[in-house]
Amino acid sequence: MEYFLQQLINGLTLGAIYGLIAIGYTMVYGIIGMINFAHGEIYMIGAFIALIAFLVLGILGITWLPLALLLVLLAAMVFTAFYGWTLERIAYRPLRGSPRLAALISAIGMSIFLQNYVQLLQGARVKPLQPVIPGGVVLMEGAISVRFNYIQMMIIATTVVLMAIFSLIIAKTAMGRAQRACQQDQTMSALVGINVDRTISMTFVIGATLAAVAGMMVTLYYGVIDFFIGFLAGIKAFTAAVVGGIGSLPGAMLGGLLIGLIEVFWSAYFTIEYKDVAAFSILILVLMFRPTGLLGKPEIEKV
Repeated sequence: MEYFLQQLINGLTLGAIYGLIAIGYTMVYGIIGMINFAHGEIYMIGAFIALIAFLVLGILGITWLPLALLLVLLAAMVFTAFYGWTLERIAYRPLRGSPRLAALISAIGMSIFLQNYVQLLQGARVKPLQPVIPGGVVLMEGAISVRFNYIQMMIIATTVVLMAIFSLIIAKTAMGRAQRACQQDQTMSALVGINVDRTISMTFVIGATLAAVAGMMVTLYYGVIDFFIGFLAGIKAFTAAVVGGIGSLPGAMLGGLLIGLIEVFWSAYFTIEYKDVAAFSILILVLMFRPTGLLGKPEIEKV
């Protein structure tokens, strides 16, 4: 029982990270109907910016942990949001009226470019970070102690808070109404005075901001990053978005939690070499029996 509870905590932590990345996929798809395959690299850039910010704060002598975490989070969000905005301006906006295949190729090209860009700037070797938030709470004592680390608490709590905030933004604010209007009909949205270009750019910025938070959390949680971490994490987050129902924010988070739990439990009870196979097998099953995803709704075209 203790082993199961420990893996449950680990799975929820990993799933929360996947969910944050998956929201970026589902928001972009919901508005422009395209998959941003460079989103994983945006998450990777967020992780590197967080690592660089920690190093800079150390040089400046800012060692009070709450202030350091806040400054690193703000730096990661601001700079990664700029990358997300630039990505939309360069790779998507010029091709908005083109066939979808053109935008897809452009996104894949940007993904490869950003990987090599970071590799050239930061090198190919793994970048380590010493533990910043050590310690935790022992929930159960036994042959195997169930430990809930402070960093795991922070990841799960941050994910819940951000999910609530962005759900309110989408449901209650003018920006959210503009996003929902553009999701339904961009032409009509423009006719009623909505700035479609700005709305789409802000969607990329919001997705990149959430990816930056996920990148910072991964840096703190695992303590090692490299230029390639965005590829596999991006594919799994995309899988999570599809499993949950792409276009649905709660679906993206649900899919992320599901993929994280499957990956962790498979690694714990079976062989770790096939954990990715288990995660992607769930995608195949969901697409076979529920093509719209767990919380997705079928698109109804009105004529």
